[in-house]
Amino acid sequence: MNESTLHNKYSLVKGAARRARQLQSGAPPLIVAKSTKACRVAQDEIKQGYVKYVLPQRPGTDPSLH
Repeated sequence: MNESTLHNKYSLVKGAARRARQLQSGAPPLIVAKSTKACRVAQDEIKQGYVKYVLPQRPGTDPSLH
């Protein structure tokens, strides 16, 4: 895992949790995983680069508004 995949450990946890909820709700996995646990599958998807977490832009920082 590196900075280009996720910004920091907090973002990794948040992104993995969100993806795990999607998997539990019926979203198909993006990889063939060894584990059947949604949390582990989500972590593996992120680690392999199939899922990226995009940081939301802060209000008032949109350069197109200037």
